[in-house]
Amino acid sequence: MKGGLKILITGKPGVGKTTCVERLARQLPADRRLGFFTREIREKGRRVGFAIETLDGMRRTLSHVRFSSPHRVGKYGVDVPALDAIVAHLEAQPLLPSTVVVVDEIGKMESISPRFRQWMERVLHESRLLVATIAIRGDAWMESLKQRPDVKRVELTMANREETCAAIVQQVLQALEEVNGKENRC
Repeated sequence: MKGGLKILITGKPGVGKTTCVERLARQLPADRRLGFFTREIREKGRRVGFAIETLDGMRRTLSHVRFSSPHRVGKYGVDVPALDAIVAHLEAQPLLPSTVVVVDEIGKMESISPRFRQWMERVLHESRLLVATIAIRGDAWMESLKQRPDVKRVELTMANREETCAAIVQQVLQALEEVNGKENRC
């Protein structure tokens, strides 16, 4: 296991987990970030699904109320091959010591995919810099990620979200600077 800064952000829905990691991703150099965001798909003001989009622009529909799929989370059918295509795209990118992996989110839908789980395990093992959002409640695998000794688990609340997010961004930028300094000295 390689050391480094690995942060899992948890909290209730709507508390600002995605906003926090988006803030971080905007401050990272494009060649030093890798990962994805999960976005709501809305029709006529109602959420009907979720899309997944990599930081470099690859987009797939992860789930939708109209998907017929053996994999379901609530009212949503989950398109596991679409998620696997995203993961394959991410696997093809170099994972350098100075790459900040940003994942929004490790949730029930994503956890259905064995390929996603394997990729996350690899990232946690090999990566030095990781910030991910993770559902407050999940399956045994998700809970095991939160209990890993090499990760720092942070819970966002409405009361602490601004200062906690600012601290996370600062920690990651500082860690990136340190890793970049080591790379430049080699």
